[in-house]
Amino acid sequence: MRETWRRAKIRSGPSHHEKSQVTKPGTSNPEAFDSYLKGRYYWNRRTAADIQTSISYFNQAIAIDPGYALAYSGLADAYSVLSTYGGNPAETYPKSNAAARKALELDASLAHPHAVLGSNKMEYDWDFSGGEAEYKAAFELDPDDGTAHYWYAQDIDWIGGRNAEALSEAQRAFQLDPSSPIRAVTVGTVYNTGRQYDDAIAVCKRLTLENPTFAGAHLCLGQAYWGKGAYAKVIAEFDEYGRLSGDRNSVAFASAMAKGYSEGGWKGALSKALDVRLAQSKNSYVSPYELATLYASLGDRNSAFQWLNAAYRDRNLGLMRLNSDFLLDPIRSDRRFSELVRKVGLPQ
Repeated sequence: MRETWRRAKIRSGPSHHEKSQVTKPGTSNPEAFDSYLKGRYYWNRRTAADIQTSISYFNQAIAIDPGYALAYSGLADAYSVLSTYGGNPAETYPKSNAAARKALELDASLAHPHAVLGSNKMEYDWDFSGGEAEYKAAFELDPDDGTAHYWYAQDIDWIGGRNAEALSEAQRAFQLDPSSPIRAVTVGTVYNTGRQYDDAIAVCKRLTLENPTFAGAHLCLGQAYWGKGAYAKVIAEFDEYGRLSGDRNSVAFASAMAKGYSEGGWKGALSKALDVRLAQSKNSYVSPYELATLYASLGDRNSAFQWLNAAYRDRNLGLMRLNSDFLLDPIRSDRRFSELVRKVGLPQ
């Protein structure tokens, strides 16, 4: 798993522009259209297995109608998301970019693939100016693409130093679709980055009442409680996330935390959680950035930087958060930290 325990990159469904394309529709083949809709359904469920299923359906739609631009756009979304849910970023981001470019080749009027390219440029290439340009292209084609607005909110939020702008973008995305739990939780996560934990808790608690099966709200709450030092509540929220998502790695992570906490307090929880992640890394991709944050929280600077350097080699999404992640506060004063910030290209 790649950071789903705390800050999974959250995605939603097609934009207003894409929905209008579907109603035209974007393909004359009803079987391709049906496969596309199934792909979107599974993509929105936000588990590793469901995203893999969505990829199968998008590919099925493309096989039926090779000229179906929206199916390529869906495939671009799925591969971009997959890097957050256990996929190897060196494989998933290039596949996402290829699908987004194919979608634009087939239909240059689509806005959403530009947002995918913008997100990928920021998160994988660390090309922040190039990413901004792609986002602006998406907004010019469809200023009401709420998905693009909240992706943009997440990216500039992670970079740091633009919290007010990120919050404005997140709130705009939510206003465009107040029924979307994903857009609501993005507001909460931006509050978390700004260390406004009580505001994040208010947003995400309300979301759990309105959408009791939405796992992402519990990640938001877990991070907020961690920031406040309410560690028993952190474990409870991660446990609830594991239950709702059905992800075995997340369930094991939360269980290990609970066991460690009962035996040795918060440091015991972190140690047991780290052991589980290291064991899981033998069979699946585990974010080196996540391992670094656990070591940093335990006060092991050298191990933290060892894994941050591994994250750099992986071009791991988490490194966008170097300036904004409170879990790295214990090592922020180390000279190695400012050097890593410089290498990634983030503002000093």
